[in-house]
Amino acid sequence: MNTTTKLSLSFVLLSFYSITSWFSPRSAAEAPEPVLDITGKVLRTGIDYYILPVIRGRGGGLTLALINETCPLDVVQEQVEVKNGLPLTFTPVHPNKGLIPVSTDLNIKFSASSTCVQSTVWKLDGSAGKYFITTGGVEGNPGRETISNWFKIEKYERDYKIVFCPTVCDYCRVICKDVGIIIQDGYRRLALSTTDDDVPFRVMFKKA
Repeated sequence: MNTTTKLSLSFVLLSFYSITSWFSPRSAAEAPEPVLDITGKVLRTGIDYYILPVIRGRGGGLTLALINETCPLDVVQEQVEVKNGLPLTFTPVHPNKGLIPVSTDLNIKFSASSTCVQSTVWKLDGSAGKYFITTGGVEGNPGRETISNWFKIEKYERDYKIVFCPTVCDYCRVICKDVGIIIQDGYRRLALSTTDDDVPFRVMFKKA
């Protein structure tokens, strides 16, 4: 191979490499943006946070309640605005980077002991005719058996909302709904929206 041929081949390889790099689907610009707390810092795994309402005058942070006098404990909003509720942790389906991205499947878990001999991982329960957020879920192990344990944090205008729309099972049929507040028996319960007109629960995150 002469010098001219070598130079031509090198140019072709370099051009090919540049083109494939430019169109790489793993571009950093396509990575989901991280969720931010009220101070503008990135949410991280293993750190306790409070989930607080953006709209004032409609209750406080999130806590647990034994509504039907049977386990598991249900996820409810504090009645008093000044109460932060209980701290929680977020664990994405792929927690290797330590960040909490938007639009990513994750487990939400209260960092608190429970009177029930069950976990405090959030879980969707549709046994009461409506889809309420309760506890007793399984942390990790993504797949069909844990499909009800996965939630997402999504941007909602300038704020955030929590949604149920798991993608941890490729062949499972799931519902995709916002998480809102339903008042029942004096409790402000977290539940999935029932119509497209329902207003999602606008939330923000405060480091505990």
